Formats: sequence, structure tokens, C-alpha cells
Amino acid sequence: MTSKVQLEELNIHFGKTHAVKDVSIGFPENSVTAIIGPSGCGKSTMLRSINRMHDLVPSARVTGKILLDDADIYDRAIDPVSIRRRVGMVFQKPNPFPAMSIYDNVVAGYKLNGRMVRNEADEIVETSLKRVALWDEVKDRLRTNAMNLSGGQQQRLCIARTIAVKPEVILMDEPASALDPISTLKIEELIEELKTRYTIIIVTHNMQQAARVSDSTVFLYMGEMIECGETKKIFTTP
Repeated sequence: MTSKVQLEELNIHFGKTHAVKDVSIGFPENSVTAIIGPSGCGKSTMLRSINRMHDLVPSARVTGKILLDDADIYDRAIDPVSIRRRVGMVFQKPNPFPAMSIYDNVVAGYKLNGRMVRNEADEIVETSLKRVALWDEVKDRLRTNAMNLSGGQQQRLCIARTIAVKPEVILMDEPASALDPISTLKIEELIEELKTRYTIIIVTHNMQQAARVSDSTVFLYMGEMIECGETKKIFTTP
């Protein structure tokens, strides 16, 4: 299986703290990889390095390579904004833009990239919301404030906003940890559906969730990669 994203001897420091130590691993295209491990072991730190979010932290230092389709995303010639367009991110708590409607939330990323025609915007909104199974629930109130949605609906809206700009990779940092069981199930079904189009890397504390949604699993401990492999294998014969 070809790797969409490849980490080579990745090390991440925050000041004197060595958060991620010498991790080398490939994330296969069109599949779901779960990153598991105890709190504070470097899961989210590793995930955020894949779309250069640590550029925004003055004390952070990233060494080694992160290859996206064989190009090093930390190469000085590469614009971090172009990377974030290709590598979308969904956070732990749903974070719709509060002063915006459902419609404007979905097209927000597109508007940052330049002007868009009304018909094009309508189509992007409908397609993105259908992909996250939210269209039927909100199509009659697209112009209402996104904060009126339930937590689970808000998280699906955030995923719709992420896929609207057509990324190639989606990073998810515990996307269901703030949600009730029914909303969690919807997010898990959605992940299963999305992997046909995207490469998905998900951080989760929930072992059952990792077993349910992922094709392969990476186990981190104290910043080091202890094991990685097929999920079935890791959960049955670690």
C-alpha cells in the first residue's frame, strides 16, 4: 500500500521537552490510521506536526522529515498555508465560527482562498453537508447561526467545512470525545465513509473506537512509537 504521508525520524521539542522521539512511519492512502496511547504521550503533538501547526508555537522545534506525496512539508520553499489546504484538521471540541450561519461556515475556507461564484458556493455547501450526512437535518435552516446545532451536528459541520476545500488528508484529534454515544456512532460511520476519498489519521483515547474505525494502529508511549501495524493484529496479538 502506498503511503500518502511518511514520517522519517520525526523529533519534536518544546523548549527542553522532547515530546516526540525518532518516529518513522507511513500512513497509507485511503485508509484510517488510529494513534493511541496514554495522556501526554505525544499523540496530538505528532498529529499537529502533519499540517505544520507547531509553526505557530515559538518554543517548538521539529526535525526529521514529513513527506506528503514524497515532498517534505517542512521544506523552506513550501508555504504552510498550501499544506493546510491539503491537510485538513478536525479538533476535539466542535468549533464552528460562532458569528456565522451554517452556510457561511461551510464555505469559510473557500472564501479565504479567493472569490467564489454563488452557484459554486451553493453546490459546495450541499455536497459537503451531504457527505457528512447533515444536509437533510439542516437544509431548511442554512442561514441560521451554526451555534444553534447540537454538539454532534456541530462536529459534522466542522468536518463538512474541512472537506469543502477538498483536502487530501484529514487529521482528527479525538473528534468524538466531547459527544454523546449516538453522535459518536454517526462520526464513526462518517469516518468509514470518508476514507474512500481521503487519508484519515485519528488520535483517540478510546480503544474500542480505534478497533472499530481504523485499518492500522500506532501505539505511542512517552513520545516513542512502541508498535504499529494492522489494527486487527495489534488488538488480538500485540
